[in-house]
Amino acid sequence: MTGWFRAAYRDKTAEDVHSQRWLILLILCLCLTVTGIDNTILNVAVPSIVRELGAKGSQLQWLIDAYTIVFAGLLLTMGTLGDKYGRKLAMSMGLIFFGGFSLLAALAQSSSELIAARALMGLGGALIFPTTLSILTNTFNGAERAKAIGIWAGVSGVGIAIGPLLGGLLLEHFWWGSVFLINVPVCATALIVGQFVLPNSRDPADHKLDIVGAMCSIIGLAGVLFAIIEAPDRGWGSGDVLAGFVVGFGFLAAFIWWELRTAHPMLELRFFRNPRFSAASSTIMLVYFALFGSTFLLTEYFQFVLGYSPLKSGAMTGAVAIGLIAAAPNAPRLVNRIGTKLVVVLGLSTLAAMLFCYTSNTLMSNTVTGWLVRMIYGAGLGLTVAPCTESIMGSLPKERAGVGSAVNDTTRQVGGALGVAILGSILAARYHSLVAGASGVPAAVKARAHDSIGKAIEAAKGTHAATARQITTLAKHSFLSGSRMAYTAAALVVCCAVFVTAKWLPARAPSEDELEKIADQPIALVEQGLAGVELQ
Repeated sequence: MTGWFRAAYRDKTAEDVHSQRWLILLILCLCLTVTGIDNTILNVAVPSIVRELGAKGSQLQWLIDAYTIVFAGLLLTMGTLGDKYGRKLAMSMGLIFFGGFSLLAALAQSSSELIAARALMGLGGALIFPTTLSILTNTFNGAERAKAIGIWAGVSGVGIAIGPLLGGLLLEHFWWGSVFLINVPVCATALIVGQFVLPNSRDPADHKLDIVGAMCSIIGLAGVLFAIIEAPDRGWGSGDVLAGFVVGFGFLAAFIWWELRTAHPMLELRFFRNPRFSAASSTIMLVYFALFGSTFLLTEYFQFVLGYSPLKSGAMTGAVAIGLIAAAPNAPRLVNRIGTKLVVVLGLSTLAAMLFCYTSNTLMSNTVTGWLVRMIYGAGLGLTVAPCTESIMGSLPKERAGVGSAVNDTTRQVGGALGVAILGSILAARYHSLVAGASGVPAAVKARAHDSIGKAIEAAKGTHAATARQITTLAKHSFLSGSRMAYTAAALVVCCAVFVTAKWLPARAPSEDELEKIADQPIALVEQGLAGVELQ
């Protein structure tokens, strides 16, 4: 046992790390995939959860966002924790937490229990996700690092994209809890193999943890999302919703105030003086807003409106993975030819065009065209995420890789959480309005259809044929109208990302010499120095 421990935790030499760098990347990608998959695998299980646990519309949004709120709120702190105490240790603890709480989620007996387990899984994900990129950044150099980040970004997106497909496969043969149980063997495998392969690394500087900042960010984000998610049911003017907004924005303001004044901030706001860092971070947030929100709605559309099985629904949603696999690893080569800005604008434009295609029931209800739209969406995602990730990580010194990675990951998770909350609420508000205002429909039918399309279809099964047709027709019509509004909003958000990229993202990365000169300048002069780099 002692020999095993020594072998696993001995410090690797630079030669060891270099010779095993691609194997290290493989293990990191395995760890990354499990967190990415869990962002979306739950989507295809929605009908089963509605049926087995009786989850209502707003609870379905919380099942997704409980994970992402904790994930996003703790990423920066956990990135610092990994820098301080060792990234390999942080990765190991994250895998243990993630696997253990996945088991609890699989055994949940109510929607509330499942939401709580999902939130706890976010703790494990927050330890795993930033550690993968910080280890990668310290393992690879130069052109190989850009290539490795491209692979990392592709795997990150692929995990999100194949989640519904894997979920569909599991649900064809097992109960809904299997979408969480699958995490346990994956985490165990990554944990055991990683002990012998992953290098030990940490930031030589002693950075203190910012507990106040972490708590303010979690409470602030949770308050805002609570208000957005619950508003369609409770009313935008209700006391609970208004209190959510006040508490949420109040704590977010306190977070910014604290980060500007504390000696050891979890989020170093001076990083955002760098247009390469800030523009890429903003773009990532807006892209994942559209990705998470649209995927959440699409899986409901495929199963509730088109009647697809979980497997077919997962296959349609997972088409994004094909486009990602093709585009993300090749994005760095395209960047070398035409520059970061043009590649990202091309990717974002593709994303926006495909989101507008989502609004067409004619296109999306056809298996072939719907699959092609999703695949092209994946290609646009690959062209966007890989260069933006490299821009973020290439803007920071290596010893701050953990925090830089956490900022990158936080923008993804915050964007995703907001996407599910806002797009889901746009759909819900429109859905409730149309159901309530439907003319010539008995009040009993409206009452059964009011909560959500999932609850409406379940309610229809207990009525006679004529009433069942009324309920399902009203629910499907209202859902389609609401989803068109939500997809249009998502497309407009991505159009905003096009503007941000075109306006502020530098066309190329600064050289190592330029970065060193900028790093040596006083903070007040950093912005000026970086602006000079952008114009060259």
